[in-house]
Amino acid sequence: MNYETIEIELNQAVATIWLNRVDVYNAINQQMILELIKAVIDLNKDETVRVIVFRGRGKHFCTGADLNWMKNAANFTNEENLKESKTLAMCFHSIYHCSKPTIALVQGAVMGGGNGLMAACDFVYAMDDAYFALSEVKLGLIPATISPFIIKRIGEFNAKDLMLTARKIDVVTASEMRLINRYGTSAEIEEQLKSTIHYLLAAGPNAINACKNLIYDVMNILKHNELTDYTASAIASIRKTEEAQEGMEAFLEKRKPYWNQ
Repeated sequence: MNYETIEIELNQAVATIWLNRVDVYNAINQQMILELIKAVIDLNKDETVRVIVFRGRGKHFCTGADLNWMKNAANFTNEENLKESKTLAMCFHSIYHCSKPTIALVQGAVMGGGNGLMAACDFVYAMDDAYFALSEVKLGLIPATISPFIIKRIGEFNAKDLMLTARKIDVVTASEMRLINRYGTSAEIEEQLKSTIHYLLAAGPNAINACKNLIYDVMNILKHNELTDYTASAIASIRKTEEAQEGMEAFLEKRKPYWNQ
């Protein structure tokens, strides 16, 4: 598929999705939303792809929703408005529920929905020039569709701080709030990205998927009294799989498993 607002770069087992609306600082519009959903679904199905990285072309990762697009919602019917909003939510959910590990590497401005895209990823690394704001209330809006992912990352009280004040924060504060995992110079963050990818590719791809599902279920679905049976069943099932048997056998034989040759 030929994309207009994003670019896909494939490097062996790693796919990088570049936001590419540089003239508007990678602001999100309906076209970008649809292209991101399509790209994530396709890459998630591609067995040769094992890690997905999100980046932004130009000086800024993403300045949130394109306000010209958002303003047009006044001309929509209620049904059209709701449908488009659900598509935006689907974009973030497709990233959050992706079976492959996802990494956001951000720089410059990360505003509004850019934070949602970033927070839906498993890892977030920021260059030290990055700054973040949930500025929706200044515009008479609310950060609705991104709120599940932001609140999961930073918690209720930090979310109130950022969402109600709309204040801008730097990488140090973002790290303290756990909005990002790491920050550093461009060279340091590129090295961190390589290191994380190295670790992820050394793990069994099916085990990575199962582990992501485990974390989600423990945090979101299961009640405390269900956890013992669920976790026991999870390990009992996976240790019989071909991948697990190969991983344990390779360790005992002091060799690399087939997925890490």
